[in-house]
Amino acid sequence: MLENWRRWWRGLSPMRQSRIATFGPAVSVLVFLAAILAAMVYFQLEEQEREREAVVRDVEYAQLQLRQRLQDRRQQLLAIAQDLVQHRIGEFEFNFQGEILISQYPELSGVSWIGSNAVVMASRVAPDAQETPDHEARNALASAARRSAFEQARHQLMPVFVQGDFGPQGGKSLLLALPLTRRELFYGVLLAEFSYEELLRQAVPQQTLARYAVALIDEHGSLLAGVRQDAARSTLRRLPWAMKPPAHRVMLAPEAASLSLQAQAYRTSQDGTGRALFWTLGALSLLTVWMLLANWRHTRRRIQAQQALLSETNFRRAMEDSMLTGMRALDLKGRITYVNPAFCRMTGWDEQDLVNTEPPYPYWPAEDHEAMWKILHEELNGHYSPRGFEMRLQRKDGSLFHGRMYISPLIAPDGHQTGWMTSITDITEPKRVREELGASYERFATVLDSLDTAISVTPLGSVELLFANKMYRTWLGPRGDGHRQLLDLACLAPRPPEAETDDTPSTSAMGSSAEVWLPELEKWLEVRTRYLTWVDGRMAQMVIASDITARRHTEELGAQQAERAQTASRLITMGEMASSVAHELNQPLTAINNYCSGMISRLRRQQISEEDLLGALEKTMKQAQRAGQIIQRIRAFVKRSEPNVTPSDVAQMVGDATELAELELRRHQIRLNTQLAAGLPALMVDPILIEQVLINLIKNGGESIQQAQRPPAQRQVELRVSQRLVEQNPVVEFCVQDTGQGVPPEMLERIYEAFYSTKAEGMGIGLKLCRSIVEAHHGRLQARNLYNPDGIVGCEFSFWIPVSDLPQGDADTITPTPSVGLIAKE
Repeated sequence: MLENWRRWWRGLSPMRQSRIATFGPAVSVLVFLAAILAAMVYFQLEEQEREREAVVRDVEYAQLQLRQRLQDRRQQLLAIAQDLVQHRIGEFEFNFQGEILISQYPELSGVSWIGSNAVVMASRVAPDAQETPDHEARNALASAARRSAFEQARHQLMPVFVQGDFGPQGGKSLLLALPLTRRELFYGVLLAEFSYEELLRQAVPQQTLARYAVALIDEHGSLLAGVRQDAARSTLRRLPWAMKPPAHRVMLAPEAASLSLQAQAYRTSQDGTGRALFWTLGALSLLTVWMLLANWRHTRRRIQAQQALLSETNFRRAMEDSMLTGMRALDLKGRITYVNPAFCRMTGWDEQDLVNTEPPYPYWPAEDHEAMWKILHEELNGHYSPRGFEMRLQRKDGSLFHGRMYISPLIAPDGHQTGWMTSITDITEPKRVREELGASYERFATVLDSLDTAISVTPLGSVELLFANKMYRTWLGPRGDGHRQLLDLACLAPRPPEAETDDTPSTSAMGSSAEVWLPELEKWLEVRTRYLTWVDGRMAQMVIASDITARRHTEELGAQQAERAQTASRLITMGEMASSVAHELNQPLTAINNYCSGMISRLRRQQISEEDLLGALEKTMKQAQRAGQIIQRIRAFVKRSEPNVTPSDVAQMVGDATELAELELRRHQIRLNTQLAAGLPALMVDPILIEQVLINLIKNGGESIQQAQRPPAQRQVELRVSQRLVEQNPVVEFCVQDTGQGVPPEMLERIYEAFYSTKAEGMGIGLKLCRSIVEAHHGRLQARNLYNPDGIVGCEFSFWIPVSDLPQGDADTITPTPSVGLIAKE
């Protein structure tokens, strides 16, 4: 292609060559101008992107500050609300604490205590806020916004945000309504007013307010506080491509979803330095264009002067110097008449040292002279192979290299043969690579034969064995039938993989695995398959079979040990609760004895009627049933059985577990409060194991309370069951909270270790088993201490079980949890 181009160029007239050559500088000028324009556009876009990123970063930081400030005020107001509900403070204390909050936090313009009948019990407003009848004590709420906040808080029983109209000087404000509830009883509302202007001024950093037009906007786009967006317009837009100042808008908080925080950057006029750089760049660009044009004219003159020299260029020398193959010419007597530079570089000899030399040549190795003479004799007699032949050559420094020589007759323009033309290629490196590949294959085959894993490869749809290592031949023989047998046992029939695309993995990455029992070998094998492209281009399937008999045996032993440990743990738990169970059984048995003694005494005196006798017998039967239920529940709990994962009702599991756990707690005068959310789905679990986890956690909480020697009012264990999302997946969470002495922080990481216990008489296997059971159900168990300013006030153990789809038909047999808001049991 290059030769054709040169011939076409030489065929043109000098005038046409000059015209074509002038296009180069012109194109250079146009490219330079385009580059300058592109650079200016790029830097402008880059500056806008940096400004936009700065706005987004500052607005999001201001959003976090606003959220944190609202959250802090909310927590402080919640503390006052708790004091009001528990009657720890009255109207005077409320006014005092409200005055302190208003004086400390300027954004808080008012705090009101509203009774359950929507009557103002007490109120405190900021000095700069406008008082309304809704701020006066003993007045009913008249404002629509306050009434709406009161009604929403009463119905939802949770804090709500509402926009109001009672800010400083009668402006708009944000209302926060906190319901006063205790045991689901509504006592009123704690209503707080926040000034938008002060909230923006106190929460947003001053640097942000100075750099941006910051504003609070409602859901309709109305300005609540700050600077309007049109006030942040650009000034002195000198350049026609100046862009609109960047702006960003974010929602303030999930609870106040109707509020948005917006900021737009102030853009000032371009400074003197920027203008100077711009005009300097323009001047330099013009100077560069002028220099390019001058160079253009000079190039035209130079091209015209070099036309004669270009026609006389030695094409043969250029071609010789660019070749990588060594060329050598011999006359009919064997004398060297020509060598190219590549041949000289290859042998290390100069052209003067080789031309006109006769055999033996300097590059012949001394030990190969006899073979070289034979090759030269055949060459001169025209006996040569078109495929060439290999030979060893010696460089001037004495080093040897391997070359491949090709011979062809040298024909003169008149058609007569004047000698022989020889081309030589250095094949030292390819030869070394081939030898290393051969050795590498030998090593690879040795490694595969030494593996204790059977490996085989066959084409798709065929039993032809393309490859098999030693272990395969030992186990299954030298034929491909064993390959097919492993696929049939593993139900992994070969199939052609899908066509490879950019969005799918490569063919070699596709595969599957299975565990099979091979009767002939009496072994368990793990069979893995992978598709690959064989060296001849055919699609093939590789099978890798590993002996896992020992691993399967170990897994079976581990499962048996885990089952024994779980059964032993339940027996230990019942043993520790023996005194409580005996006390619980003693009550119905004593009642039965009393009823029977009374009936016998009255029958002997004939002072009992048939109706009284039937009533006494019914009471005796109920007490006997009560004792039988206790014994049946204990028997079902400690009975050893195989793990049985079935669709289980959460309410039934919680009821069975708390019934046994309460036996121990009542003996120590500890209350058990159970809160069970409505509409809980059924779980695919072993109910006995989940009950074991609940009983262990409740029992541990009771023991912690007993060791802490809490007063009667603080001796309680709380069990909460609810549904939530973990990583976007629905789960049912069980939470056991006690008021005991907690777990020392340095021991929290070790409480799940086997045989490690924080109790003097503990065996250290309870929590270890609980965690194993929960993780076996694909859940997670965690613990944390509960704190107040005085220190640890209890501990909370929680675990969750994922909700999985029930098998068809099982969902209809599960009795759903009663559909009420919350089921509480004390």
